[in-house]
Amino acid sequence: MHELTELIRQDMKPALGVTEPGAIAFAAATARRHTKGAVRQVKLRLNSGMFKNAFTCGIPGSSEVGNAHAAALGVIGADPDKGLECLDGVTPEQAQQAKAMVEAGKIDVEMAEITSRIFIEAIVTAEEGEAAVTIRDTHTNIVRITENGRTVYEKEAQEEGQAGGLTDVKDSELPLVHRYTLAELHNYALTVPAEELSFIREAFAMNMALCQAGLESPKTSYARYLLAENGGRIISDDEQKTASLLCNGAIEARVLGLPEPAMSITGSGAHGIIATMPLYAAYKVKGYPEEKLLRATALSYLICMYIKEYSGRLSAFCGCAIAAGTGMACGLVLLRDGSTEMMARTINNMASSITGMICDGGNQGCAMKGVVAVDAAWRSAAMAMEGVYIHSVHGINGSTPEQTMRNMGQIASPGMVGTEKTIIEILEGKSDFGRRE
Repeated sequence: MHELTELIRQDMKPALGVTEPGAIAFAAATARRHTKGAVRQVKLRLNSGMFKNAFTCGIPGSSEVGNAHAAALGVIGADPDKGLECLDGVTPEQAQQAKAMVEAGKIDVEMAEITSRIFIEAIVTAEEGEAAVTIRDTHTNIVRITENGRTVYEKEAQEEGQAGGLTDVKDSELPLVHRYTLAELHNYALTVPAEELSFIREAFAMNMALCQAGLESPKTSYARYLLAENGGRIISDDEQKTASLLCNGAIEARVLGLPEPAMSITGSGAHGIIATMPLYAAYKVKGYPEEKLLRATALSYLICMYIKEYSGRLSAFCGCAIAAGTGMACGLVLLRDGSTEMMARTINNMASSITGMICDGGNQGCAMKGVVAVDAAWRSAAMAMEGVYIHSVHGINGSTPEQTMRNMGQIASPGMVGTEKTIIEILEGKSDFGRRE
């Protein structure tokens, strides 16, 4: 199996709800497993991106939102063996118990630092002892577990430069995807044996089921609007409107906490949805061969990863629109038999248009950002394929597509650290939601 195929396969994971509440619940549930007796208190320490993304995010199995409720559900009813799907099967009774814990002041949430590097520390104090779980770098990467101050599990954490955020590293230490040029990624997507990519089919089925759940739920509004805009049809003759519906119907369902998983990439369900569903829509409307869809999606994933390795997993910019959207736009060029040069021009168009879109957490606004991403991708690809693009001399575009993607990531990390701080201050100042935390 090609090393890039394995990279995609390892990164592509189901996630129930937004991945940040799922990761918080996973950490809390794991800590709870190492204690005995009734839970007395839970303390949660998070990096800014984790804190922000779960702040007003819907949680599967609950009508509540936010970090504290995710932690409470984690200790009450989550199954840590299920990873990011740990909240699958939470009962209404357990959701009520979790809400009571939050209202009783038993969940303490603290933001540890402003950084794009993932950090979760869940400390559970019970009648018989205390346990702490520390997660670093990826949503389920446990690096330490302690019981009553004694370390019972520990593994070496990644260095800062390997975990997202740009540093100078030797070629041998580069993330795998950064060892390839755009031309090489494109060539891989065109030549890898199709059977190696068959596992990607699961992403289309899973994300489509999530979209369908959104269309059937009374909680959603974007999904129904986009359905009406598409002539009341899930698959119409309009490629772009169908793409926006399939993509953003699924995103809205996800951020509202509907009980269907998304197939994530780079630790994010919304990234996974944007990287796949618009391409799936194009395949359904235009009748492209399924093999070409799988190849386009593989490329979409890899370009998303390329940008995210520079920006960090959780940052102040919307990686869903910017990184996944750019990957998806290049996948669209592949579907249309475009060249590597056309993809490079597409990346320039995306970099010069939507880079800098902020991430203010996992919430219904993600659906609107997804609408913008689909619109930008369709325009960027179509224009680039006709020779209309932002030239490399302008703005943050680099002399190569690799440099442009690097520059896009740098806008987030270190570029938007101050923006992240301001977003957090705004969220904390919203008294109606702030009290929940």
